[in-house]
Amino acid sequence: MSYAVLKLIHVGSVIVSYALFFLRGVWLMQDSEKLRQRWIRILPHIVDTILLTSAIVLAMTIQQNPLDNSWLTAKVTGLLLYIGLGMIAIRFGKTRRTKITAWIAAQCVFIYIVLVALTKSPVLGL
Repeated sequence: MSYAVLKLIHVGSVIVSYALFFLRGVWLMQDSEKLRQRWIRILPHIVDTILLTSAIVLAMTIQQNPLDNSWLTAKVTGLLLYIGLGMIAIRFGKTRRTKITAWIAAQCVFIYIVLVALTKSPVLGL
């Protein structure tokens, strides 16, 4: 598979993954029953698996090791933080305020990850 196709799959899955997370956050704030639909509990896991797989294959294709490239390390670290905040927001937060705060913080981390990906720098502004 070519680099261009892999990158398209990766970027596409980033967009879909984020859109689903954003939508679930809106539904969370609305206390919507839609959050309990079967497809909304399954589809994000499928998309995120595609996203993670494409990221790993891309890193291998361009021979970049997250431990050797600070911008890639920052993306992986940001991803872990984003996942943790997302889990608090959607599933494990004890209060509505905690869930919404974690959801907003996850938005900030997502923006950081995207900016690191675009600039190839873990320190924004460089």
